[in-house]
Amino acid sequence: MQEKFYLTTAIDYVNGAPHIGHAYEKILSDVIIRHKRQVCNNVFFLTGTDEHGVKIQKTAALKNITPKQLCDENFSKFEAAWKELEISYDKIIRTTDEQHKKIVKQIFKKLLENDDIYKHSYTGLYCSGCESFLNPKDLTEDGLCPDHLKKPEEVTEENYFFRLSKYKDKIIDYIKTHPNFIQPAFRANEIINQLDNIEDISVSRTKASVQWGIGVPDDDSQTIYVWIDALSNYITAIGYDIDNPSEQFKQLWPADVQVIGKDIIKFHSIYWIAILMSLGLPLPKTIFAHGWITIDQSKMSKSLGNVIAPHDVLKSFNLSKPDAFRYYMASAALSGKDGNYSDEDFKEKVNADLANNIGNLLNRTLNMLVKYFDGKIQENFITDKNSKIAILANNTKNQVIEKFNSYELAEASNLIVSFADAVNKYVTENAPWQLAKEEKMLECAQVLYNVLEAMRYIAIMIYPYCPNIAEDILVQLNQNIDFSYKNLEWGFIKSGKITVKEKIKPVFLRLDSEFAVDKKKG
Repeated sequence: MQEKFYLTTAIDYVNGAPHIGHAYEKILSDVIIRHKRQVCNNVFFLTGTDEHGVKIQKTAALKNITPKQLCDENFSKFEAAWKELEISYDKIIRTTDEQHKKIVKQIFKKLLENDDIYKHSYTGLYCSGCESFLNPKDLTEDGLCPDHLKKPEEVTEENYFFRLSKYKDKIIDYIKTHPNFIQPAFRANEIINQLDNIEDISVSRTKASVQWGIGVPDDDSQTIYVWIDALSNYITAIGYDIDNPSEQFKQLWPADVQVIGKDIIKFHSIYWIAILMSLGLPLPKTIFAHGWITIDQSKMSKSLGNVIAPHDVLKSFNLSKPDAFRYYMASAALSGKDGNYSDEDFKEKVNADLANNIGNLLNRTLNMLVKYFDGKIQENFITDKNSKIAILANNTKNQVIEKFNSYELAEASNLIVSFADAVNKYVTENAPWQLAKEEKMLECAQVLYNVLEAMRYIAIMIYPYCPNIAEDILVQLNQNIDFSYKNLEWGFIKSGKITVKEKIKPVFLRLDSEFAVDKKKG
């Protein structure tokens, strides 16, 4: 069992409601953390919301409410979305929390004392959409922000700057000597290239520009900017204090993985790392950058009208539990690559993998156990751990652990489904119904035992993706609801009554099934 595991997500900007892109990151993170709880004793999962900045200030003004009222309103939408998707975070931090604001001021003062912050008059190109200054070389040929396709305005301000360039060589050296630091690994060169021309960054804005934020200590004219405010949540949430850090902070930091989108990897693997270096704190073990989710092969955009809320997917398919959506999203893209959501693909994939493959395998095996053996397992049904199916189960378990250790969640889910495919093939090849017909009852019983034990492995391995389906499988197998990997040893199902016919039911209904349609009508 691993000693501890601390995972953080990016914190979501609460200028609007959560959409499928927000859900993608939270589901990936929740799948990782649920797996880690299966193999680790001390696990902590942090998510949160970023609640300062000029966009919130302007949106609140348009609605004729205060920025805090807007934050509270939208925070509740994120909280409700994560509850519906069963995101099992241990803490959700808000950057408007008083303790966070207090420690952010401490951090700013410490960086100032370390001579890593200085005041400087600056003229630059500011994009209000990004809420940051842009380098001219990063603009499109037409001089537009590449993300928002708007021309940034030229702004002259006197701000506080962080000496990011001072840490350039240290960061490059760290990346090169720690191959697991940036995942997927192909992102590392991208970051090293960005470091080539790195400049110091503004870490404050004038209050005339941004009023809604944390004030700079001892300077009423300035507001602390996002790089110190938002990024510091990863340590303020667990009790960081410059003079007296909490026991929780001492236990959990450094983070084992910080899960973020590929669009903000620069800020996490350069800006955040330099701030930690200045503070003298250990660096996160891994920064994992996931790709984007497109909708029907198009990037999500309000102007295209294709921004989808996760609640709408569950509602349109009449899903009372989020397992199918969680499974689909977590397996939508290979590690770090972009993925795509479409209603048709969603329906086809979850029907194929969850209903036809896994669900049907369990259903027909239990029915045969009832038909031939009154739902009972006898001592001589239990097979040897060196059987082919047992070896395959344990090999799959080990491969799944390896994939999770490198945050390859889609690849891990593919292994689980491939194992279910192999078990289905095993049933076809060994034809227990034919063995029963030929009165080879012990052979028939051992085939069924192998399948049921394989189903137990599948339930435990697929639990991070589909916690409700996994629990239903163990209930139908009459097993304790314990998803620890300590239980993944062959022969765990003992002799005794497993089930009766009345308790056998599909663990996942096909989305186009007669029963699902009837349920929807009701």
